[in-house]
Amino acid sequence: MAIKLKSAWEIERMADAGRMLTEVFSEIEKAIRPGVTTLELDTLAREATISRKAKPGFLGLYGFPFTLCVSKNEVVIHGFPDKDPLREGDLVSIDAGLFYQGYAADMARTYMVGKVSPEAEKLVKVTEQAFWVGLEAMQPGKRTGDIAHAVQSYVEGQGLWVVREFVGHGLGREMHEDPQLPNFGSPGQGPRLRPGMTLAFEPMVTLYPAKVVILEDGWTATSGKGNLAAHYENTVLITESGPRLLTGSPRGVPAVVS
Repeated sequence: MAIKLKSAWEIERMADAGRMLTEVFSEIEKAIRPGVTTLELDTLAREATISRKAKPGFLGLYGFPFTLCVSKNEVVIHGFPDKDPLREGDLVSIDAGLFYQGYAADMARTYMVGKVSPEAEKLVKVTEQAFWVGLEAMQPGKRTGDIAHAVQSYVEGQGLWVVREFVGHGLGREMHEDPQLPNFGSPGQGPRLRPGMTLAFEPMVTLYPAKVVILEDGWTATSGKGNLAAHYENTVLITESGPRLLTGSPRGVPAVVS
């Protein structure tokens, strides 16, 4: 495992990328409403990224054909944008990356489209809170297993399920670097966190225990019919004094759009 610690100059490039990606998400969020297609959101995101003289991080990555991963309802991750309009009550997870001056940022949110069921609302809120619970554990000297254990304990304590098949990761000049950052596991295990590490930390949660299945397109990962999924991700820098968000805001609430 080769964990790449970032210099001050590299961190500032990643902070620029993170700020731009956060702005792109703000534009996406404003556009989400019943009747909008996720293909329209994909076009918006691509244009918003390019207008900032940045490069979409996912388009072409490992052959992925879109700017956004758009995962509706029971799709956990890596869903394709399509021409189907969003409907009242949908959950839609948006995952996107961005490169600026050769450095990456990665971010995901799950949005509630209009009025959703109580169990869907709980899922979104618990998934976001799981991120903040894990973030508190992202202190220098802690191990990745400490973060994983914090997330798993919180989510399972709420009666929900942590996805096992996909995990967070390091990033920098590449969208995926060492180390892996699971959302489940035992404390005291895994690589130790060090200042200069940059991590995509991304709890993924479902209503019920599930084995995630990849569909025939080779990308779309589903937890099974009726088993809703949610995703919350930010790019995080480990500093001497603790974690620093490079995407998103210090604290937010799940978006409800109508």
